[in-house]
Amino acid sequence: QVQLVESGGGLVQAGESLRLSCAASGSIFSIYRMGWYRQAPGKQREWVATITSDGVTNYGDSVKGRFTISRDNAKNTVYLQMNSLKPEDTAVYYCAASVTGAVAYWGQGTQVTVSS
Repeated sequence: QVQLVESGGGLVQAGESLRLSCAASGSIFSIYRMGWYRQAPGKQREWVATITSDGVTNYGDSVKGRFTISRDNAKNTVYLQMNSLKPEDTAVYYCAASVTGAVAYWGQGTQVTVSS
């Protein structure tokens, strides 16, 4: 089992920045890829960014160039640096971990609200 705990959400104005953190614990040796997803009210959960154990990153089109995913293996933590935030970035952000392909573990989510 893997436990994921997110932190760092909050309320910011458009154009500002936030950094989310996701601390992993448990059977972390089994994790191949970690990532961030988000879900806005009334919308489906959307993939934001992922990073593999090798450090390969990928981003959704809506955040490319503004968000950066990174990891600190010593701290078993993944980060999402979010710059130039827009009101449409408002959502609950979830940390996720994959052992093989599909997401196997989810965090509880952290709210990000961007005011215009």
